[in-house]
Amino acid sequence: MTDLVLWRHGQTDYNLDGRIQGRVDIPLNETGLAQARAAVDGLAALNPSRIVSSPLQRARATAETLAETLELDVMVEADLVEKSFGDWEGLTSEQIAKDWPRQFADWRTTGDPQGVGVETRAGAAARVGEALRRLAEDAGSDDVVVVVSHGAALSLGATHLLGLDAASWSGLRGMSNCHHGVLRSGRRPPGWMLVTWNDGPPVEPSPLGRILW
Repeated sequence: MTDLVLWRHGQTDYNLDGRIQGRVDIPLNETGLAQARAAVDGLAALNPSRIVSSPLQRARATAETLAETLELDVMVEADLVEKSFGDWEGLTSEQIAKDWPRQFADWRTTGDPQGVGVETRAGAAARVGEALRRLAEDAGSDDVVVVVSHGAALSLGATHLLGLDAASWSGLRGMSNCHHGVLRSGRRPPGWMLVTWNDGPPVEPSPLGRILW
């Protein structure tokens, strides 16, 4: 049995402003660093044996707060990077809705917007999900692996491991900043079960009342 603890990074200024981040390599703000520190004790209590992070600095800085407490190294896995949002990165939903109304409508109904460079849901799910599977296969028996990544990447990767079609199913919402979910390996298909999702210390609601990636 292996547990994958999927931990979303702390707050950034883009989160605060309601801007889509995607692959933009923006750092944590002071609130994000405080959120990471506040989450450390709860995650440390799960007895992680390994910490793996997306290469983007907001995830790596979040991972380092736990690594320092546990005296572990942080491994970086390129395939844990956030879903690409193409031309929309750095923009608010209001800006996107104004300039790309048709593609925005497709996105909000779980479709894949065309012509703006956004990575497909299925593609991102397979990329992240297979990275998670590799990490689990490399882990020892009863290991707990903390995976630090991003809102869309983690929800889509978990959807893939749970055997669901990310192109048509969106039942896992993006987690709040510095919250985590736990997936546990098992013998029955699809080989994984969801133990918890969006768990962690209370956080302030986003200014727009929703999570943007």
